[in-house]
Amino acid sequence: MRDEYDFSNGKRNPYADKLKKQITIRLNVGTIDYFKRQAEETGISYQNLINMYLTDCAVHEKKLKYTIK
Repeated sequence: MRDEYDFSNGKRNPYADKLKKQITIRLNVGTIDYFKRQAEETGISYQNLINMYLTDCAVHEKKLKYTIK
């Protein structure tokens, strides 16, 4: 390996804005089961389906229609 590298002509990662961050989240069992059933039907992992749904909500600035009591 070299002692020094020249990054002056380097380019930013074009996919940096698409990176995902791992978090811990608590979801109702029924909600997880719903997305797992959807995953079986679509062939998309349930984690990706949840991410896609939440991304859609954020992009369209959807608001909750009810509250959990």
